[in-house]
Amino acid sequence: MRTRFELADVVNLFGPGLISKTKLAPLQLKVLDKIAYCRTSALGGHEEVCDSCATVRYSYNSCGDRHCPKCQAAKQVFWIDDLVQTTLPVKHFHIVFTVPHQLNVVCLHNQRMYYDLLFAAVWHTLRSFGYSHYGVETGAVAVLHTWGQNLSLHPHIHCIVPAAGYTLSGQWKNIGNSGQYLYPVHQLSEAFKGKFLDSLKRALRKQNELSLFNAVVQQAYKTKWVVHCEPSLAGADHVVKYLGQYTHRVAITNQRILNIAGGEVTFIAKDYRDRAVKKPVTLDGIEFLRRFTMHILPKRFVKIRRFGIYNHTTKRNLDLQFIPQKKHDINEIVKSQHPPETNLQRFTRLTGVNPCLCPVCKTGRMFAIRELPRIRSPAWPIFKSDNKIY
Repeated sequence: MRTRFELADVVNLFGPGLISKTKLAPLQLKVLDKIAYCRTSALGGHEEVCDSCATVRYSYNSCGDRHCPKCQAAKQVFWIDDLVQTTLPVKHFHIVFTVPHQLNVVCLHNQRMYYDLLFAAVWHTLRSFGYSHYGVETGAVAVLHTWGQNLSLHPHIHCIVPAAGYTLSGQWKNIGNSGQYLYPVHQLSEAFKGKFLDSLKRALRKQNELSLFNAVVQQAYKTKWVVHCEPSLAGADHVVKYLGQYTHRVAITNQRILNIAGGEVTFIAKDYRDRAVKKPVTLDGIEFLRRFTMHILPKRFVKIRRFGIYNHTTKRNLDLQFIPQKKHDINEIVKSQHPPETNLQRFTRLTGVNPCLCPVCKTGRMFAIRELPRIRSPAWPIFKSDNKIY
């Protein structure tokens, strides 16, 4: 549903001012341009008519960019459904790995290197604890988030970790049954800090850049790191759906933007220092957009990763162990008798919303009768830098 204020409005109003004050990367300019034109006549679309009441509607195409708040709903519900179908029927834990803000300067210097090292340190920590505490090779599904509630840079990784794994002898073993938590949190935090900072120093030394950031790295060693581990209180489906809230989120959604006026943007943010109470936050429009651009990920960067027994290759070899052959055969028979779902049918089943249903009579279906060409003004694209078009 369209909200009163959108991120696209912020981009259109404050994008030129941001470009005049800040040098943006070509990818950042391209993303802002896509967000500004998403679901407008600039991208083309279709003219649709209801087969019952003859209502006419114009539907414009989406930009499809992963940073656009309008383009993530279908991807998110499909991802959750796929993961629920393939999740092992064991207890799961939600673990969040965070990095202190002192290292943000390193992150902004080289995002791809920083986030790759973060994923590697998270998995190496979980893997080593699986072996040392239970003697198993476990797994994880990890999702990167880079923002805090006020759009500040706050890189952290959400993980779901199964309470099971394979021993060195190849035997399946359930773990984490003796307590609320899978691993001791304080030990997990110290191990994660050591692994990440060690790998960061080696990467910076290899690029001859350690001298630039040695002070902040040493400061990070003296800081207390926090790994948040929640007790497993529900089944695997619940944990997966909880993680699914984080998978395709963008730094700010349209629903959180309350007002755009007087050169400022007001939006809703949770104050975790005050029991996560939702409060309005007001930022200068250019500063708001500058913070948003910090969370544009490098091109083709993978923000959702699977490790260990949840790696795609390994997971295929595990499926038959948890699905009785008789049930498996029945599922194959059912699939052969019923044609596979279309994306529209699947989206309707998962969300209860049928985008083809007539919004007026609520009974007819909207059918496309004409394709609308792209209509772009001579000023397209909106954002230019150094006389170059991106």
